[in-house]
Formats: sequence, structure tokens, C-alpha cells
Amino acid sequence: MLRRETSRSYQEFNGDDCSGPHGSYGNNDVSEVEHDEASCDPLPDEDIVDSNLMPITFNKACLKNVFTVILVLIYLLLSTVAAFLAYQTISDFMEKLNHPVMSVSYKEVEEFTPPGIALYPGKAQLLSCMHHYHDNIPPPVSSGSRAEGDCIIEEIIYYGPYSNQTQKRAMVVRGPTDVRNRELIFLQFSRNETEEDFSAISYMIFAEFSDLLESSDKAAFMMDCERNYSMWTFSGGFRTWVKMSLVKTPGRGSESVEFRQESSVVKYIDKRPPQEQANELFFAVFQWRDPFIQQVKDIVTANPWNTIAILCGVFMALFKAADFAKLSIKWMIKIRKRHLRAKLREMNQIS
Repeated sequence: MLRRETSRSYQEFNGDDCSGPHGSYGNNDVSEVEHDEASCDPLPDEDIVDSNLMPITFNKACLKNVFTVILVLIYLLLSTVAAFLAYQTISDFMEKLNHPVMSVSYKEVEEFTPPGIALYPGKAQLLSCMHHYHDNIPPPVSSGSRAEGDCIIEEIIYYGPYSNQTQKRAMVVRGPTDVRNRELIFLQFSRNETEEDFSAISYMIFAEFSDLLESSDKAAFMMDCERNYSMWTFSGGFRTWVKMSLVKTPGRGSESVEFRQESSVVKYIDKRPPQEQANELFFAVFQWRDPFIQQVKDIVTANPWNTIAILCGVFMALFKAADFAKLSIKWMIKIRKRHLRAKLREMNQIS
């Protein structure tokens, strides 16, 4: 009797809620005690919740849950920013790939390849064509005579590329080459046409004079040049000074050549007798502006390796954020389950 009362009072003193079919401590066997402890063992590092410690534990669990939710929201925001950064990086790469940047460089040369200067004098007569240096231009030749020149000239008759019925006569002059010594070509024409109010001579400059000499069909060559090059004019009664510059633009499989010019006009003071002034005089000077060839290239600024590196970093951040969010959610669920089990155990103790 004394032993039973002692055992019963011991059980009431413990206040264990695991009394039941296996919860009696009547027997002191070690295996029975271990079974009881295993069935009532809480989660790791968790003690039996006392009724006085319940509000503190609940507050800590709430704070942990709120902190976890905030972390998940922050990492979702970072993931959104990373995805937007990846989209923007790819968009910028495609934009730069489709719109290359123009790069301009200058190449200095001692001599230029002689260009071809095609003149269309019409009814005008060539009086002189001379090579000079250092702007040493002689006085003009009178309209009744013709001076001996040292220019290489090719005369070609062909039909215009835009009208097959229009026949053109082109006088092609070999252009200057020596830019250091300021080589120039001075041309003088005269034309007796008093019925016209305005008079001018058209001209065209193409890349190399040797291309014309080597061409098997010079008429077709001139037609192609007229399609691809611009036409300019110089007026009568003035001296037109044309300074040329060369622009090369590399393309796909070929290189286009463009001539740019700076022209200045000086009025010619005609001191001839009035009867000779009916013959209008034309003066043109062709010279290189400077010894630099302008080279224009298209450069693609989009670097695929930088884009790949940025995308790799973005995707690593995305995977890391997703992994952290998954672990945070698992930890939050685990804390929630632990809190519910502790609350259920407390309710069983109270009952």
C-alpha cells in the first residue's frame, strides 16, 4: 500500500501527459522508461513548455516568422530586379549589334593615287591644261591661241546612264598626286555663246585614273562612274579653286570611295577689248586639300563576353535567391509545426 501511494504521488508530481496504456511507471525497468521517453521526446533542443514561458516562446516564433517573410519578400524583389537586368542587358546587346557606331580615322600619305577628273565642256574649247606647284599659276591664255599643256587627257563619247538618247562628250584629265609639294592642275576654257544668260561647265571626280585606262569598255566605265559619283559645276568669268579630300568607307567585300571638295570662287577681272569679251573664259584649279585620307568604319560596340558574364551573374543570383527562399519557407513551416506541437502538448497537460 505504501509503495502504491508513493508511486501514485510521484506520477501526480511529474504531471506528465503521456500517461496511458504505456505511461505507467509502476515498473522500474529501463526499457520501459526509454520507451516512455522516446514517445514523449520533443523536437531537438526543445524542452517541455511551461505555462509561464508560453507567451515568450510564442512571441519569439512570431518574430521569426515575420523576419522570414520579410527576407522572402526582399529576395523576391531582388529576383525581379535581376530578371529585369537580364532583359535590359539582352535588349542593349541587340540594339548595339543592329546599330554599329561610326569610327573615323585619318591615314597620312605622301602621294595620292591620281584621280580622274571628267569635264563636260560642251561647246567650250580647252585653251590650256598645266601642272603647277606651290600655287604658281601663270597668267591666262588669250582666247585666240592655245598653250601647250602637260596633262594626260582621254576623250570619251558615251550615252548618259539615265537617258539613252543623250550623247555626252567627256574630257578626262589625270589628277594631281604630289600633295607635299602642293601640286595642282590649272585648266582654262573659252566659249562663245552670247545667247545664254548663265554658263557653266560640269565636272566629276572618280577614284583612279588608271581604272579608265585599264577598262576594256571606256564608255560603260563612264556610265558607271556617272551613276556612282556626284556632279559639280564651275562658272564662267570666275576662277574656281577646288580642294579635294578622299573618304574611304569599307563595306562588305568592297570599299567605297567618295570625294569631298571645298571650293572657293574668285572673280576674274577681264581686261580684254570689248570685242574679245564675247568669248567667255572658264578657270578651274584642282588640288588636294591635305595629305590625309579619311577612313570611316562601322564598329560594333556590343561585347558578347561582357553580356554573357552579366547574364551568368544574374542567373547565379536568381538561383541563389530561389534556394534561400525555399530554405526560408521550409524553416518557417518547421517553426510553425514545432509551435503547434508544443501548443498541443500544453493543452494535453492542462487537460
